[in-house]
Amino acid sequence: MSFQDKEDPKTLVLFDVDGTLTPARLEVSDEMRETLVKLRKKVVIGFVGGSDLSKQVEQLGATVLDDFDYCFSENGLTAYRLGKELASASFIGWLGDEKYNKLVKFILRYLSDIDIPVRRGTFIEFRNGMINVSPVGRNASTKERNEFEIYDKQHNIRSKLVDALKENFADYGLTYSIGGQISFDVFPTGWDKTYCLQHVEAENFKEIHFFGDKSYKGGNDYEIYNDERTIGHAVESPADTMRILNEIFKL
Repeated sequence: MSFQDKEDPKTLVLFDVDGTLTPARLEVSDEMRETLVKLRKKVVIGFVGGSDLSKQVEQLGATVLDDFDYCFSENGLTAYRLGKELASASFIGWLGDEKYNKLVKFILRYLSDIDIPVRRGTFIEFRNGMINVSPVGRNASTKERNEFEIYDKQHNIRSKLVDALKENFADYGLTYSIGGQISFDVFPTGWDKTYCLQHVEAENFKEIHFFGDKSYKGGNDYEIYNDERTIGHAVESPADTMRILNEIFKL
């Protein structure tokens, strides 16, 4: 199956999810849906996010596999093209249980020793291609997420933990990427969002645009935003994404 029905089938536009297509952990707006429908008639579109597919379904809708040409969950470790699943890879298979257990024990011990105002459930979420670490817990409410984000900017809770992991597990070959409001991802070096690009190589796209809100060094969009294969667009919100799309693609 090809993309010849597009006005420009050799242009691919990829999006981060949180802060780019949707507000953090919230649902996509009707306005953004309409924008993406218009855009998809012109070019090939896809998303690439660190979360697993179930969370992306919550944010982008139950028909997400039909609404995008490419769906890249967990940075592309779980991938779909035109609704059909592509090959996937396993974090635990790559690292091994012995190393994984040492890593998790260190993280849980570290989190138990720090002082933060609020703690909720799920501090380490195991995914197919990575683990996601949240000092406040992924079960925090939207209000608690917003409050932790402010607290983290003041006290650098996440970045200090990342520094400790880099120091203690320097030989593990892992990358630590801060994204969203409350957590950071841990994955094998090279398994950042650029991982998804291997899935589109065969199409020989002339242009690959990427939109993301965490394009700064240490953010989880940094690598793909700066990759020589992409044209990066740094955004501050979904509204910013729509504004730039309209400027570039005349929607």
